[in-house]
Amino acid sequence: MSDNGMMEKEEIFSKVLRAGRRTYFFDVRATKAGDYYLTVTESKKFTNDDGSFHYKKHKIYLYKEDFAGFTEILNEMTDYIVNEKGEEVISERHQKDFQKTYDQENETVASSTGSFTDVSFDDI
Repeated sequence: MSDNGMMEKEEIFSKVLRAGRRTYFFDVRATKAGDYYLTVTESKKFTNDDGSFHYKKHKIYLYKEDFAGFTEILNEMTDYIVNEKGEEVISERHQKDFQKTYDQENETVASSTGSFTDVSFDDI
């Protein structure tokens, strides 16, 4: 591959945002004409049943002529979400933690009141 071919794939400036199982890569790259554009790559880690893992990547390319419109809509959408739902994160993981705590509390209450009945499948 020629030196010019290598230049179009080289990152000019990069930043990484790690967010749990997701990692976002922000890379400034150069076009063949020498202009710059932005790539945003989301890389998400998935674990297989056997314990091995793989990554799925999604990439968008953002060019200078789209920066203003993209930024305006991104800001509008993020402001809307924060205004409607606040900044507290409500996720499946948090719901599972809440459910686990709730179940443990109810199990403690039930065992202290003796409200559980032993049932044998032979009785059914």
